[in-house]
Amino acid sequence: MLKEECKKELTGRILPFWNKLRDDEYGGFYGQMDNDLVLDKKGGKGVILNSRILWFYSSVYLTLKESDPDTAKSALDNARHAFLFLRDKCVDRANGGVYWMMRYDGEPLDTMKHTYNQAFAIYALSTYYLAARDEQALDLAYELFDTVEKKCTDDIAYMEAFDISWQLIENDALSENGLMADKTMNTVLHLIEGYTVLYKAGRDERVAERLRFLLDITEKKIFDSENDKLLVFFDRELNVIGDIHSYGHDIEASWLIDRACEVLGDKALTDKWAAYDLRIAENIYKIAYDGETGSLLNERDKTEINRKRIWWVQAETVVGFVNAYQHGGDRKFLEAADRVMQWIENVQCDKRENSEWWAEVAPDGTPLLDFTMVNEWKCPYHNGRMCMEILTRL
Repeated sequence: MLKEECKKELTGRILPFWNKLRDDEYGGFYGQMDNDLVLDKKGGKGVILNSRILWFYSSVYLTLKESDPDTAKSALDNARHAFLFLRDKCVDRANGGVYWMMRYDGEPLDTMKHTYNQAFAIYALSTYYLAARDEQALDLAYELFDTVEKKCTDDIAYMEAFDISWQLIENDALSENGLMADKTMNTVLHLIEGYTVLYKAGRDERVAERLRFLLDITEKKIFDSENDKLLVFFDRELNVIGDIHSYGHDIEASWLIDRACEVLGDKALTDKWAAYDLRIAENIYKIAYDGETGSLLNERDKTEINRKRIWWVQAETVVGFVNAYQHGGDRKFLEAADRVMQWIENVQCDKRENSEWWAEVAPDGTPLLDFTMVNEWKCPYHNGRMCMEILTRL
């Protein structure tokens, strides 16, 4: 049932929705739609959004090319369209790296450089290379990798927020909860994600070395082994700041890190992290999974629990719980994944014609409208990936 539901969700709702957002006049994909499904064709186009869309269509091709070749062919065409926009408009050829936000016409709107953003461009370009075998994409991914390693590293790890010429600025984009973090678990996690696929695509030992470095940082500085969770925000020296537990990032990390170890092909590392990640998933099941509704809470800040049901958190929960079942064999995870999928279908999905998922939903199922249907963060990355992971895993 879970596999069938994910195939239906991918091909019946997510793909048709995003297909309509292709901008054939200025390139890329439209970046802003409100909750009344009104498209702003002159709204900003987030580079994260367009990178994730490039990743999405490339992955759809790789997932469906044998079982649904017509859908796969169309997806590859959209991936090519997204790639051209990223290559031709989003890269700063003078200073290196990709911008944060483009105007509707492809001119720079926000020229901030962020390590997190570079990671997603690397992830997308590497995946597109695996789909299309376009050497330009792999070359650009390596160019961004070299830029990150040259511009974003210090003697401890990775700094995050920079201006157009790579001078450090405050990390507003990834800081929350009243904190200003120099470094974040979120950026480390998605560097791991991007470098995993870059290594899979090119098998460059420089990438493997930095991927191992990121996993080492995660084990020694980010993973709280006493409490089986990941720490979230840090100062420049990687001292933790705040008391926050992000349930969604934990369950997402529990399978992304497993994937990184598998791609590296290091059995000792794979076995070690499989044990850690199963502990993380067990902890999330215990403290954040609401068995009454079949959904996952959002996060804890000190003693306050944020109980919003966030679209990406629910999607990552399905994958993370299936991954935990596959690693540990406990059927409670598979049953929970199925329950969360029911929540998604019954509550998180917007039932209006030609719509997609509500970004945020109250515990009683009421849509919350502070976050729009499409923006620089709301894209087919988490929910599309959930569908494809389930299709390939089960």
